[in-house]
Amino acid sequence: MMSRTLHLSDGATVRVIEAGAGAPLLLIHGVGMRAEAWGPQIADLSRRARVIAVDMPGHGGSDGLPCAPRLPDYVNWAARVVSALELGPVAVAGHSMGALIATGLAIDHPALVSRTALLNGVHRRSAEARAAVEARAAEIAAGQAGIEAPLARWFSPEDGAVRETVAGWLRTVPQAGYAAAYRAFAEGDGVYAGRLGEIAGPFLVLTGENDLNSTPDMARAMAGMAPQGRAVVIAGHRHMVNLTAPDAVTQALSAWLDSERIRA
Repeated sequence: MMSRTLHLSDGATVRVIEAGAGAPLLLIHGVGMRAEAWGPQIADLSRRARVIAVDMPGHGGSDGLPCAPRLPDYVNWAARVVSALELGPVAVAGHSMGALIATGLAIDHPALVSRTALLNGVHRRSAEARAAVEARAAEIAAGQAGIEAPLARWFSPEDGAVRETVAGWLRTVPQAGYAAAYRAFAEGDGVYAGRLGEIAGPFLVLTGENDLNSTPDMARAMAGMAPQGRAVVIAGHRHMVNLTAPDAVTQALSAWLDSERIRA
């Protein structure tokens, strides 16, 4: 596993972790995390693919986006990342905010994407859920948000060790990058919601049975809109399912990578 700095066409830099060889697989984490949040998947999937995990803008070692970025700005950033990698079409998997970015990348830049996987993605939140996430975004922007509330939503009591690792990432995420990404995340669930039918190639939508924000119903709805969509729900797990049920998630991702692309 190697960490390096990628230089984009606009002069921005992106920290990436790379491992393995073969067909390229791009991994995009969620708000407040960093590339290491994909640790189990990097270790396992690099045996069969060239895995590239990125720090999202304003997270880890990646430069932030200017002004007040919205979801399409993060999508265009991801397109510049793929272009800078010079690897041709990539399989892309995103978690949470990363899932929103992966969705937009597959829709707005289809030539850059061979297949798409969304982990714990959000889709057309209820009015109550939207109000809650917008309130959280305002707290983060004001520097008043703690980490205990999201950790309680994301983990079960038995997830102690993984929970502490994630807590460490949340404590050290740059405030400006965290606030900007969370605002885009809070507004982003409807941006591409009506266009999922445009996603070509194998389309995996995975979540945890007990994820109250990225619900199984959302996953099934998203998968049902795309020609090659498939929903997977991991029983007994919550939002950070790739860390709390790594073997099950890696198995689902491996099956997705093996899926034959059916051309229209």
